[in-house]
Amino acid sequence: MSSKSLSDIAYDRLKQKDEEVLFNELWNEVSSAAKFPENVAKRKVASFYNAIMLDSRFISLEGNKWDLRERHAEITLTIDPDLLEDYDDYEEDYEDEE
Repeated sequence: MSSKSLSDIAYDRLKQKDEEVLFNELWNEVSSAAKFPENVAKRKVASFYNAIMLDSRFISLEGNKWDLRERHAEITLTIDPDLLEDYDDYEEDYEDEE
């Protein structure tokens, strides 16, 4: 078994690719690199999913595809203008309470 974490293996695999990958494809590559027998891979898939969900290096995309967040920085920094309007309302309400 590899000394790297499963998330690190996934990061390395995605770094080598030019596009997003389906979760199942990524898991197959990671579990293969970690040399998991099939029965172990089936037990660890959920914890791997949770790990990459919590790891800020990864981003979940439509269609159960995953990629590196660094390739989607522009998307993640886009702010919905409607949220800003709601925030302004919140500030006004907060100021009234002081």
